[in-house]
Formats: sequence, C-alpha cells, structure tokens
Amino acid sequence: MLKGALRRRAGAIAVVTACLAVAPAGLAGAEPAKVLFGAASTPSAEPPAPIGGYAAGCIGGAVELAETGPGWQAMRLSRNRNWGHPEAIAFIERLSHSARANGWAGLYIGDISQPRGGPMVSGHRSHQIGLDIDIWLRPAKTLELARADREQLSSINVVRSDRRGVTGDWTRQHHNILRAAATDPAVARIFVNAAIKQALCDAEPADADRDWLARIRPWWGHDAHFHVRLACPNGAGECQPQDPVPAGDGCGDELAWWFSDEALNPKPSDKPTRPREITLADLPQACSAVIAR
Repeated sequence: MLKGALRRRAGAIAVVTACLAVAPAGLAGAEPAKVLFGAASTPSAEPPAPIGGYAAGCIGGAVELAETGPGWQAMRLSRNRNWGHPEAIAFIERLSHSARANGWAGLYIGDISQPRGGPMVSGHRSHQIGLDIDIWLRPAKTLELARADREQLSSINVVRSDRRGVTGDWTRQHHNILRAAATDPAVARIFVNAAIKQALCDAEPADADRDWLARIRPWWGHDAHFHVRLACPNGAGECQPQDPVPAGDGCGDELAWWFSDEALNPKPSDKPTRPREITLADLPQACSAVIAR
C-alpha cells in the first residue's frame, strides 16, 4: 500500500512539473504552491539548502529523519513530513539524549517539513524550509510503536482548560527537556502555550542563568507539543532569518498579556477574510527550480 501511494505521489509531481514546463508563466505562478509541494514524495537532488523564510520558502536536498532512531520515533508517517535540513536531524539526535537522560524512552517527533518543503495542504503556515520541528509533550514510554500506532496515538495537552496554568501531566522532565532544547546553539526560538512559558518562568530559580527563557516564545495553541525553530545555518545564503528574540527572559509584562481577555478571548474580525493562497510566484525564485528537479 505504501509503495503504491509513493508511486502515485511520484506520478503527481511528474504531471505537475510537465504542466509547469508548458504553461504560460502567469498560469503556472497562479497554481497554489501547496499542491506542487504536497505532491513531491522525494527530495530534490542537490546539496541541502533552506531557501526563503520559515513561512514562505522551500528546501533543496532535504534529509529524511529515520522513522525510528535510538532516541526517537517519527509520528504520523502517512503525512511524509519527516524531512528537514541536516541541522534539524542533528538537533533531534542531540535532544533525544537529553530526553533519555531525564527518564523518557526518547522523543515523539511530529512534523518537520515535506520532502521539498514549501507550503502544506493542511496544518501549518511555517515548516517550509526544513528548520521547524514539532516535538510532542507526551513522554515516550516506548520506541517500538508500529506504523499504525503512530497514526492513532496522540500527544497530551498539558494546559488547563482555563488556559492559565498547566495540568498535573506537566513534569520537571518537561522543564528540563525544554531547557536543553532552548540552550542548544542551533535554536533560534521555541513556541509553546503561554501557560507552559509561565510554568518554566516560575520554576527556574531567580539566581540561575535565565537567558534561555527568552527563546521560549508564547503562542496560541502549542499545548500538546513544542515547536522548535532553528536558526539559519552558517553558509545558507538564501535562508531568511527572523529578528533575534528580545532581551530579557520574557517573563514579565510581555508574558502577562497572554493571560488577558484580549489574548484569551480575541474578538472575531468584523470582516473575516481567508488568507490568499501562496503560489509559486510568491516564493523565492530558487523554489521553482527545487520543485522542478
């Protein structure tokens, strides 16, 4: 069944590439990029290179995270999103050591990127250049899950229903693993629910080195996983970095806003609009070559 699915994906990308080759430039540029990149089942044959920004780019020469490693298992394999830059794979290997040192069997890894990155048909606006990694907050108790189990098992929500604190499922092990992730030199920032950030701020001693907390950024959702964003690797000239995180630990007024009514219960827009589909023309020009290879 898997081989058949991969053959169908390969056929789809071949058809899309052929259409791009003969279509007028304007028509090709109007095609939703998620269709093109979602159809690619294999990476492009070139050296690894993140291209563009985290939410508007692609990756050439992506590397596959092994479905099962000595300290992790990739989840939701049917999505084919366990691809990334070699720096992302190396980071997962490093962090898995910390997970095991803290009593977990390892890490359950969610989405990284598609084989050629780019926009996805569902689930994310970022994760486009192979440098974003979702890591489940469910402690791994075994690394022997079958493929079917990885489709059914879910992570755990560690945030209370009022969204103002963490549940009893939150542990010191979670704290230690997040600190290990945030102190890794490859990491630019990590997105978590504001209640998780508050728990980290409250538990870290005032006289400790709290600089790593600045890289823990509150964001909506992120209550069952944490989202690691790596910095652009050295020499990745076409990778567009984000601005550095603000100075300080981010545990003061900035964090307090996330527990205000404005943040917890945002008012719907008077005129809700659906974001315009990203097309190939919206991405860096080099992404056209990545998808066509």
